[in-house]
Amino acid sequence: MKFYFLLILLLSVSINAQDDLFSEIDTDSVGDQYATAAFKGLKIVNFESTKLVAKDELVFMVSHRFGSIENGFDTFFGLDDAVTRLSFIYGITDAIDVGVSRSSFQKIYEASAKYRLVRQKENGFPFTIVGYNSIMINTSLEKDNLPKLEFSDRLSYAVQLLISKKVNSKFSLEIAPTFFHDNFVFVDEQHNSQYAIGLGGRHKLSKRWSVNMDYGWHLNRADNSPFRNPLSIGFDLETGGHVFQMHFSNAQAMNTNGFLGQATGDWSDGDIYFGFNLSRVF
Repeated sequence: MKFYFLLILLLSVSINAQDDLFSEIDTDSVGDQYATAAFKGLKIVNFESTKLVAKDELVFMVSHRFGSIENGFDTFFGLDDAVTRLSFIYGITDAIDVGVSRSSFQKIYEASAKYRLVRQKENGFPFTIVGYNSIMINTSLEKDNLPKLEFSDRLSYAVQLLISKKVNSKFSLEIAPTFFHDNFVFVDEQHNSQYAIGLGGRHKLSKRWSVNMDYGWHLNRADNSPFRNPLSIGFDLETGGHVFQMHFSNAQAMNTNGFLGQATGDWSDGDIYFGFNLSRVF
């Protein structure tokens, strides 16, 4: 009798121990459930998205923006006036990447850093927040035209806070409060320090296709400025782990200070630019 009692007791302890072990395994396997793939591209269209390059990966990106399609066959729908930007972005960690680029628009060289501060989590924090900083050098400014030009006049800076939310499996939104500063401005009454709010979104159309849109609302543009707020619409195509982006925008510049501060196109007049981004991961 004592033997049977002892056997039952040992079986009970064994079963409880197994239940505790399985409970620990389930807890470890689930972990923190973070929202992923709010955006598939590093950019929405013009604005940076909250996506970062994975640790130890190097991304080479070719960004191309044709001239305005408004001129038709005179410029072969913008082909004659195209600008190109070449970028290298490296993931130091899964939460930090750095980049360098060169754009033929105003011959701008740029260095940037992008870093995730917090991630959207299921049943937890509702947003992903990423910081973005960049410094640019405009090498197109000529001392012959600007006798008092100094090196510091070529410098521009941008600071952004990118706040995104993956609303559901198909729809994501982002807001991007932005501060940018140009040491040299092209409009006399324009403040060097400028402020803007970016709004963007992505809607998944199918397994491979999505439509993206972003808009920049400039908050202190000079009254006499000829420039406009940038509005851009694009499509992302996922191909073998890569994203090919095609878009239309009223801004030809692809650097933050350029498309926010110097967009010249007008959608109502058909004065828009077609472009695309091609990327390769190493």
